[in-house]
Amino acid sequence: MVPGTWVPAAPAGGPTSVVASNDDASTPWARGFASEISLLRSKGVTYAQSADFLREIVRRASLRFTDIRDDPRRFFLAHRLLAAHAPAHGPGFWIRFTVQFNLFAGTVVALGGPAHLRRLDAIQAAGELGCFCLTERLAGVNSGLVVNTTATYDPATRTFVLNSPSEGAVKNWISQGLTAEWAVVVADVTTGGRRVGPHGFLARLREKDGSLKEGVTVGDMGEKTTGSDLDNAWVQFTEFQIPHAGLLDRHGGVDAATGAYLFDKNKNAKKPMEMIGQRLFTGRVAVAQAALVFSRALFAKTRQYSDRKMCAMRGTTPALSDVPQLRALYDEADARFARAEAFASACEAELCAALAADAPPPPAATRAIAVAKIRTVETCVELCHRLKQEVGSYALMAGTGFEHTDFLQCCKFAEGDSRILSQKLARDAFGEWQRNERSFGNERPPPGWSPEEVRACARVAAAVQSAKGRGASKVQAWDAAWRDVYALADAVCARAMAGTLGEALDAKL
Repeated sequence: MVPGTWVPAAPAGGPTSVVASNDDASTPWARGFASEISLLRSKGVTYAQSADFLREIVRRASLRFTDIRDDPRRFFLAHRLLAAHAPAHGPGFWIRFTVQFNLFAGTVVALGGPAHLRRLDAIQAAGELGCFCLTERLAGVNSGLVVNTTATYDPATRTFVLNSPSEGAVKNWISQGLTAEWAVVVADVTTGGRRVGPHGFLARLREKDGSLKEGVTVGDMGEKTTGSDLDNAWVQFTEFQIPHAGLLDRHGGVDAATGAYLFDKNKNAKKPMEMIGQRLFTGRVAVAQAALVFSRALFAKTRQYSDRKMCAMRGTTPALSDVPQLRALYDEADARFARAEAFASACEAELCAALAADAPPPPAATRAIAVAKIRTVETCVELCHRLKQEVGSYALMAGTGFEHTDFLQCCKFAEGDSRILSQKLARDAFGEWQRNERSFGNERPPPGWSPEEVRACARVAAAVQSAKGRGASKVQAWDAAWRDVYALADAVCARAMAGTLGEALDAKL
């Protein structure tokens, strides 16, 4: 373990005091896990030392790689317990942790067969680390889920040959990419001259002595504003050979001898990319909850300060906390955090059921999970920014937690940029509205919709039609309606939250 103590002191009650009371944070397992991470520190820690800290947590196996399937509530609780340290340490280690247990190990659990799961057990026993090579320079979080890295199967050598065919296809912002021994690499597979789409591979990136495997080149993404204890890399492949056994083939494989593509044609069969996408669902719930834990901790620590900070000429209410606008913000934040926590908890419960059933969540749950990520993070960004404006020079001091509010920036673009998710919600809703219009006309809105959703769709339709009339392309026309597109997404979010929480659509917090 990296030596040291958690500095500065946690809010009253310790870091777990900001984790919701229904999280079983007082169970023996939770207390044991909290003890393991209590030595976490980031100041003066290199990313190699931070990686070694995670290696020890991995090796101890209090949280197993397979808990994302076997005990998903424990998986989410571990993320929340760790997020309680983020105001003191920033986002670096939390991101490292979720890359290891969700993106890397979770993808192997979702896509791998028995041999891959045995390999995963061996990786955990050895305390080895993995990264998740999905995003690329021309297809990152702002660009949608596109994969240009190629994997061509060679039956003669029984290997997949991976290449980054252009600068744009180089894997980008790969967390833990400079320290991990292993990677899940997502590449577009060609076999027998036929492209069969993106698949995941479990690949060893480094030799036992730590040197890179032939065909792998990595580089540092550079200095960041926060999270300097986390390595972020670009990863390029040049004729990098992965043995046939490295293909995560539970839902789609390649015959080793002939190169024939094998896929279950059952109507309920899952496509590999669907199961890769499921890691984004678990990640979105974990990110939403982490943003809430971080923000709760920041508010709790700031409240401790403002309760003690005396103000001249305040009469019988001398504390900074009693200034009306700050007191009102604390009350508002308590209510809005509680509502967001209830919504995120409901999303977690539905996702846990899907994980236990080894299936993607139903469409309504998928939408709600996206909404949880968007609305929760935006709520936290807004409230923490307003808090900063109300406490003056205190927010400029090191050790207050405000220096790590870029944790919320990371939450905003992690596991699907919030703007991209909003665009997806709006496109889906607009498509549903158009189909309904063709079937029933203006007199019958889609079932359950709010008036604001209907009005927003009508405005989007008018803006798109006007732009097309000026000769705009389909993409240009949609972009021309961007304000109404995001207004539509907001209305979809409002309906999803109200429906889940059993509220009237005009409920506002």
